[in-house]
Amino acid sequence: MCILNPDLEESKIDELVTRLQEVVTSSGGELNGVEKWGRRHLSYPIKRFYSGYYLLINFKGDNSMLKELDRVLKITEDNIRHMIVRRD
Repeated sequence: MCILNPDLEESKIDELVTRLQEVVTSSGGELNGVEKWGRRHLSYPIKRFYSGYYLLINFKGDNSMLKELDRVLKITEDNIRHMIVRRD
């Protein structure tokens, strides 16, 4: 799950999604789907933003892929917050 800058244009969001998909597939992961939830109001301000663009990516992968995905999300300027969760 990622919360992106709400002021991003759709083309910039698509570029970011493509970049994240490449990180997953190039590291040997399996991409199961991408859901764009759109702009939503945040419960509390994060980095002075009161809304954010929600993005959900479902994938399978190993620890090295997770570390690389986490690294890429941390250095992405348009990422407000992200969380990687293991599903059973």
